[in-house]
Amino acid sequence: MELYARVNILDGMAVRLPKGDISDAIPLDDDPVNRALGWVDKGADLLHIVDLNAAAKQEYTNRGVIADIIEVVDVPVQVGGGIRSQAEVERVLAMGAWRVVIGTLAIIDQVHFWELNRLHPHRIVVALDVKDDMEIVVKGWTEETGEYLEETLINLSSGGAVSFMISEVGRDALVDPPNFDALSLAINTVDEPVIAAGGVRNLADVERLLSLGADGHSLGGIVVGREVTAGRFTMEDLAAVLKLASSGGSAGPWTRAELEAGAVRFAEASDLDVGVDTLRAFIRWMTTNTER
Repeated sequence: MELYARVNILDGMAVRLPKGDISDAIPLDDDPVNRALGWVDKGADLLHIVDLNAAAKQEYTNRGVIADIIEVVDVPVQVGGGIRSQAEVERVLAMGAWRVVIGTLAIIDQVHFWELNRLHPHRIVVALDVKDDMEIVVKGWTEETGEYLEETLINLSSGGAVSFMISEVGRDALVDPPNFDALSLAINTVDEPVIAAGGVRNLADVERLLSLGADGHSLGGIVVGREVTAGRFTMEDLAAVLKLASSGGSAGPWTRAELEAGAVRFAEASDLDVGVDTLRAFIRWMTTNTER
């Protein structure tokens, strides 16, 4: 399980898109390099950079700041947004990107997609944006395709995709649950890693994502962003949940999210001088360090 941190870049700034529409972008940091370094400091294994100008408008003015991020961070960086030609794939890889993320091109020109994978094996990630009915949309969520998730996954898996990133159209990650059905379908359809790229609301969502899959298939990665900066959980909290899941451990009959929610209720109702942060720290310690 790999832990990705997302940096969306629009007009040279790091932003959040509540529902995927760039007209609703919320500025987060006028220095995306600083934001990327902050994610690395927090413990991100990898960075997922999205060039929103390139994705929605085919404007490539953010490529310079993306190159700066790749140069200064010490974790692998994958880059998506507007990568719709061989020249652009090679340009981004030449910047030092670990992998490139392709969405629209993989859907509208699968022959070209196959050729890119032949030229750059194990470097091409496919990003699939899905509606509630599993239809795929492209060009920054602006165009429907008439193509659906399961068949698309099968076709692109045979074309050489190294992994698949699944996002849900029109979803606000701080409010709406992930599309567990779409992610479960993807995990059980292809052998390549499936990455939940749409964000999560809380650690309970993470734990449910980790439970998806069957017959040896499981989620390959998760992308987070605003959930952490909004204080829903820390990267340390998330890493501890992932570590616990990979070790096969548990927190007894309760999930860790349930324990933390109980700690909050206890602190609010108790006359004892015990802070919520102290209780959460104890739960983190108990679920990650206690021998089982």
